[in-house]
Amino acid sequence: MESIAQIRDRIKACPETELAALLAEYASDEREGVRRLAEAGRRRIAAYEKEVARTEAMWHYERLYPDREFIGGIDEVGRGPLAGPVVAACVILPKDCKLLYINDSKQLSEKKREELYDRIMEEAVAVGIGSVSHEEIDRINILQATFCAMREAIAQLSVQPDQLLVDAVHIPGIAIPQRGIIKGDANSISIAAASIIAKVTRDRYMAEMDARYPGYGFAGNKGYGSAEHIAAIRELGPCEIHRRSFIHSFVSEEGGIS
Repeated sequence: MESIAQIRDRIKACPETELAALLAEYASDEREGVRRLAEAGRRRIAAYEKEVARTEAMWHYERLYPDREFIGGIDEVGRGPLAGPVVAACVILPKDCKLLYINDSKQLSEKKREELYDRIMEEAVAVGIGSVSHEEIDRINILQATFCAMREAIAQLSVQPDQLLVDAVHIPGIAIPQRGIIKGDANSISIAAASIIAKVTRDRYMAEMDARYPGYGFAGNKGYGSAEHIAAIRELGPCEIHRRSFIHSFVSEEGGIS
């Protein structure tokens, strides 16, 4: 007879799609420890089925275009920070893609985003990434910089999409049909995938900038205006990658503290 520890290891290693059949093997085992493991396994199956249903619902907008072969989801990250670039991504997923746990990047842990980043990059038909620097943001404003990053992301794709799904906005200067979706990163699988790619790309860059410009906490705050970040700017003054148009309320035009 298998020990409870052995059964625990089997259940832990078993994929959710095969777990019900495995649990059936222990249906007649009356040991309390096995019963607890079986109950935990059933909860795991229920959580998996709930995630499958949630992910399936996120394909709603993509399935409105059955005649379009390549549908690209677009999202951006970095409109609000005081430092660093704005980054956009465009992701085309295969129509038979079975990736689970894709969601608005803000709803995911850093560990989960990193894991999904790798899986999206492996399984996507194409991924394009666009980035616009802090200097350009200051020159043309953040909205126009965001549009530039999105257009660059589309241009970087190895396959051009037949339809674009965009988080909330309409991108000017693009001939490809596009549809803006309110809260698209929570309602479209393609836009959510793009939000993950953009978020991880920008976060990695800001972590690199933390080493280059210590003292501002870029690895943690990613350039956003946390109290600690603002205090560091007041103490140290702005560094090269700060957006001057964003920090003028507490930094003088000459670069000193106001």
